[in-house]
This record gives sequence, C-alpha cells and structure tokens, in this order.
Amino acid sequence: MGAALGEAGGPVQRWRVMGEALGEAGGGERVCLTGVGATCLAPTGRDGVFFDGMGGWLYRCAMMNAAQMVGLARSMLMYYAIPWRPWQMRRLYGRFIRPGDLCFDVGAHVGNRLRVWRQLGARVVAIEPQPVLFGVLQRLYGRSPHVTLLDQAVGAQPGQATLHISQRTPTVSTLSASWMQAVQQDGSFAGVAWESAVTVPVVTLDELVARYGRPAFCKIDVEGFELEVLRGLTVPLPALSFETIPAAREVALGCVDRLEVLGGYRYSYAPGETHRLSANWLSADEMRRFLRQQSPQDGSGDIYARRA
Repeated sequence: MGAALGEAGGPVQRWRVMGEALGEAGGGERVCLTGVGATCLAPTGRDGVFFDGMGGWLYRCAMMNAAQMVGLARSMLMYYAIPWRPWQMRRLYGRFIRPGDLCFDVGAHVGNRLRVWRQLGARVVAIEPQPVLFGVLQRLYGRSPHVTLLDQAVGAQPGQATLHISQRTPTVSTLSASWMQAVQQDGSFAGVAWESAVTVPVVTLDELVARYGRPAFCKIDVEGFELEVLRGLTVPLPALSFETIPAAREVALGCVDRLEVLGGYRYSYAPGETHRLSANWLSADEMRRFLRQQSPQDGSGDIYARRA
C-alpha cells in the first residue's frame, strides 16, 4: 500500500493502489495516488491530476503540521483507495443524476463524490470551507470547466461563522458547537479533538440556487450543521441527502421536518459509507420512527430524500 505500482512514462500513466486502476477514471479525469496519502501537484488533464510521488508529497507537506498530514492522508485513503467504492457510488447516484444535471456538494471534503458525479456527466458546484481540503480540491478539480469550487460554508443566513477543525480527523470538522458536545458521548469519537478554529464566510442554498440554478441533487454532509443549511433554502429540490448520527438524531429529525415544510418527500437510508439504500422509500413519519429507534451502535449514515 505504501507504493503505487505500474509503468511510468509517456503521455499516459496508469497506476494501481490497493488493486484499483485509477488512471483515466472517466470523463476526462485521471487520478493516481503514489504512496500513502500523497497529495497532488502535477496537473495532467481537464478534470484531474497525478499525485507525483515523494517530491510532491514533501512540497505539499511543508505547508502542514504533523496532525494535518495525518488527517489528510487518512481522508485520501478513506475516500480514494477503496477499489469498489466508485462503482457503488455510480450505482447509487445514477438514480438521481443524469448527464448535464447540476449538483451541489455541500461539504465536499476531498471530492470523491464530485469525481463520481463528473463521471456521470454532471455539472458540480462544490463547497468546502476547510483550507487544507479546499487546496486539495483545487489541485484535483480546479481545471475542470464543469466544476465550480467555493471556499465557503453554507448556513441559514449569509455572513460568517466559526469552523472548528479536527486536524487529525478532518471528516468531523464542524460549525456546530452543540453537535461537538453531543457526539462526544459516542464512543467512536473517543480521542477526537478540535484543535483549531477559523472564521469562514457563509452563503445560503437560496443564494447558490439564485447564482447557479436549482440542482437536480444536493449532498449535505456538514457534521451537525445540516439543519442550518436547509434553513437557508426556501424552494424544494428534486432530490438530496444529508448525514445523520444517532448521538445527534435531533438534527436529522429537524431536517425531515424542514423538508416537509418545503414539500412532500419520500426517504431512504444508506448506512455508513456503503452507498446502499434501504429497500423501501419511507414517509416522513416512518423516517422519524426509524431515526428514533436507532441505537448508538448503528453509527452514522445518510438519509436520501426525493420529491413524493
């Protein structure tokens, strides 16, 4: 896992990481990981870059402390180095996204969903306020004419907010202080710390819709701030998803209530990072019952909503 294997040289390079051929990922994208958690430096195509090995790794890491390096490596491995995950995601998101559709990725992190949506032919607006992760998105996708990257947060009102950053586990960086307190009761968050904070600009979904259009699909994964994101939306969207965790179930219940104000929806659930929906689409009341019955052992997952 520590080194990518393959033939280098010539205009096309193909590498394998944990058995997955990532080169020429589709839709003009070419992504290659060299080493554990390598970050990208060398642009190679319209939609992607190659991670160019130890030299690029050292250059990028010079701008980060040890905790940030560990956190970034963890995210890159989690979201890009699992061979079957892109196939699972294409199968799931293909239900909602057609070529030419507009999609919003709110909390884009390192862009693994963005990558799959581009393979499906979507136009993407990706929003990520964490500076280190936004830099990764710029390197990976900043050259694509079909991708718009915004280093902002999304909330109920425009303005500014404090982003609490977990450097070793950037997946749980959050704008919600109450969510931080709630999830610390969950054993899976033992040892998680939010070591730093930055002030970030905030826009609303209504502003994004006015600027770019109404998306066919919107993913919201903002660690406890999902309800605040939906409070900044006053028009129903065809389909969307938002993250939930049993330790903070009130956030997800509030999101269901908010969506029912905007319009009638049906709901499904995908546990963890399985990208596999439950068999049946539930009513709002059925989804509320499902959320209330979850135990801490169920872990996090994503609720998918589509117009009834």
